[in-house]
Amino acid sequence: MGEDPLPGFGTRAVHSGGGHETPAGDFRPSVFPIYAASAFYYPTQADLDAVFAGEKPGFVYTRNANPTVAALERAVADLEGGSAAVAFGSGMAAVHAALLALELGPGDRLLVARDLYGATRDLLLTFFAPMGVGVRFADLTDLENAEGLLAADRPKGLFFEAVTNPVLRVLDVPALTGLGHKYGAKVVVDATFTTPYLYRPLAAGVDLVVHSATKYLAGHGDVMGGVVVTGPDLEPALRTTLRLVGSVLGPFEAWLILRGIRTLHLRLERHCTNAARVADWLATHPKISRVYYPGRSDHPDHAVARKLFGSHFGGMVAFELKNGTRDRTMRFIDGLRLCRPAPTLGDIFTEVLYPPISSHRYLGPEERKRLGITDGLVRMSVGIEDPEDIIADLEQALANA
Repeated sequence: MGEDPLPGFGTRAVHSGGGHETPAGDFRPSVFPIYAASAFYYPTQADLDAVFAGEKPGFVYTRNANPTVAALERAVADLEGGSAAVAFGSGMAAVHAALLALELGPGDRLLVARDLYGATRDLLLTFFAPMGVGVRFADLTDLENAEGLLAADRPKGLFFEAVTNPVLRVLDVPALTGLGHKYGAKVVVDATFTTPYLYRPLAAGVDLVVHSATKYLAGHGDVMGGVVVTGPDLEPALRTTLRLVGSVLGPFEAWLILRGIRTLHLRLERHCTNAARVADWLATHPKISRVYYPGRSDHPDHAVARKLFGSHFGGMVAFELKNGTRDRTMRFIDGLRLCRPAPTLGDIFTEVLYPPISSHRYLGPEERKRLGITDGLVRMSVGIEDPEDIIADLEQALANA
């Protein structure tokens, strides 16, 4: 007899974490419990010694591992198709740990996408560059240019976002991964914007996949966390960082993210359909000069997006106000009533962010301009509200901008 077929994505999301057993009794909770304990003990010291040594499964100290956090890690690893996931206290902690897993040192080089979340860029320049790591930022949408740099620099790592923040360029993950490996680089991809619902980079051979679990995985604006998914070779390095640096995710936070994952497929379906509708509406508005949405045929990476994602293109939209000065753009955002001007994304409610004062505020004006971050650029995380209400709110705010 053949093996049972793997359940669908939605089924696996709903039942994520598995193992609802409790230590004693014949009852089972309907959801995985919160193990709010800092430490765990055993009947004998020999048992404790065996767990510490890895000879027996178990938990000893929540900085090392916790049952609720482990349930979240199993869930994300399963949905991403990885053998292991390691959870951290924030998305930035997850990015830091993934880069540390590359064992970068003085003289090593790292090739990084030019279009990048501002805090990730700051991390590279504030911590890794002073260590003597050569960090090169480049346009990785140009595969010929990317190969030339890989061949010349022979970097130890290649880092990029599957969909960039904030102008939503879509990078060719399989092609870049192949090029990275060809020239000896480990490949790290931030897949926060896509989630495993849209795309699973490990299937393309990526070495480490990073998520800010604060965003779509949790999805409700009430928790912060990060996850790195990888294979057996790099998991020990991630766990060493977790144990020694102490950037741990608490059990309460893990439980909230696990709860969010159970509706990930339903939420992403609505995020995608709403975003597509809002993007099309924005493209017709006389006060909007440009719309960035990978699902539109006028997006420069639409063909790549179709190849990677199929028929769903995410819940993020970016757009530029025509003649959008800083004051006018901020006045537009201040005029929103339903959409929340919050510096985050991926929640069930629609959120609008102004990159020049938030995610990319520490870049100089010329650098922002080179990245396409104009004074009129707005990044929008389209929520799951009725799309007519989102559009009505945008319309009234634009009328008064």
